[in-house]
Amino acid sequence: MSGVLRDIKPSSVFYYFEELSRIPRCSGNEKNVSNYLVSFAKENALEVIQDEAYNVIIKKPGTEGYEGAPTVILQGHMDMVCEKNKDTKHDFSADPLKLKIEGDFIKASGTTLGADNGIAVAYTMAILASNDIPHPPLEVLITTEEETGMGGAKGLHKDNISGKILINIDSEEEGVLLVSCAGGVRDKVILPINWIQVNSENSSYLLTIRDLKGGHSGMEINKERGNSNIILGRVLEDLNQNFELSVYEINGGAKMNAIPREADAKFVLDSNSYDSLKDRIKEWNNKLQNEFKVSDPDVKVDVIEIDERPKKVFNKETLNKLIALYRLMPNGIQSMSVEIEGLVQSSTNLGVVTTDNKEVIFESAIRSSIKTLKEEIFNRKKVLADSIGAKVVAENEYPEWQYNPNSYIREVFIEAYKDMFNSEPEIDAIHAGLECGLFKEKLGDIDMISFGPNMYDVHTPEEALSISSTERMWDYLLSILRRIK
Repeated sequence: MSGVLRDIKPSSVFYYFEELSRIPRCSGNEKNVSNYLVSFAKENALEVIQDEAYNVIIKKPGTEGYEGAPTVILQGHMDMVCEKNKDTKHDFSADPLKLKIEGDFIKASGTTLGADNGIAVAYTMAILASNDIPHPPLEVLITTEEETGMGGAKGLHKDNISGKILINIDSEEEGVLLVSCAGGVRDKVILPINWIQVNSENSSYLLTIRDLKGGHSGMEINKERGNSNIILGRVLEDLNQNFELSVYEINGGAKMNAIPREADAKFVLDSNSYDSLKDRIKEWNNKLQNEFKVSDPDVKVDVIEIDERPKKVFNKETLNKLIALYRLMPNGIQSMSVEIEGLVQSSTNLGVVTTDNKEVIFESAIRSSIKTLKEEIFNRKKVLADSIGAKVVAENEYPEWQYNPNSYIREVFIEAYKDMFNSEPEIDAIHAGLECGLFKEKLGDIDMISFGPNMYDVHTPEEALSISSTERMWDYLLSILRRIK
């Protein structure tokens, strides 16, 4: 074994993890990694199915003494969220990830790591390639496009799967067993732009929001981290009230399912107002650093003059509607569960804002463990959009996974955890979408659980995977498999 991870254990798991890191696999670009998994299966003389969605199913018979055991589905997804820092030069369509080790953590240099969910794929490959790990009959299901609407799970053919026990390896906290998840829907609010000609004698400026922590819009929505798009809307509203502002471009965020860390606005303004503008921005920095002193202490607002001379800008009506959308768009936690203490029940995240020649598009991810509350948030956005002449469309809806009070696999996980770690695991629900909701809908009566090693700051360039936790959860998974007879 060669590479950055060659000296850490479990060696087989980290070997495959590093191999995966060399293959570009952003959501929607999984063909090559899917083909890699097919080749891996064939090299190991295993039955393999690759479907139209590039999902890969690899089947392996039970080892000696486990031939009659129930078939277990081990499941993860091959795609990853591809996000990088502004100053990082990385082509996600061609470049391998640059892995590094910092103490107990594996990270990537300036980009997301892809441990969500490459570690699940690495675990399953290590099991499939082994000749000395006891296990029941296995169906390893590796899906595509999980991060952008669970397209692979939606395209799964139920006839390709026979198992009735599913272990999802897409959780991010050791010792927490997930038994329920939120459903979700992506929505776009689309505001038409009316343009007017601009006074070319004025200067152009770039307003930036930077250095927020961001994070997973489900897992970390309860941390009340700043949303760069929402902050940009607040600042724009203030500047529009105090200056003769002519905006011509708005952009913010990278992924709908990531709390946005950065946002930009470009506008034209009389250069004589620049000193007053800088003073106003200084006030905003003081205000925001006080508001976010715990969650985002490094948040920064800045404005600089840029060498651009736009020929047209938004008219005043468009700008006022744009600001109204920013200021009134539902965002963040919308309701908390009264059944499970501390569980976010419903939320929405304004993840991406973009401008083209015809419209400004606001893209959000709505989540809820109750279907009707998910619908209610969407309907509120529709009322807002209708009131100002915008439109809203829904995309990539996926169902929730409801708690099963009579779960065999949950009891196996609990007993194994107590035996290995001399403590009780935490049984929890998650305010994020897992493919389990779709599997329940597609495969019917299936017993599921989700677990995984410690990961931090997923969906951001600070994403980190704990090496020691990966090893503990590897041993835990092997213990689970030995117990299913």
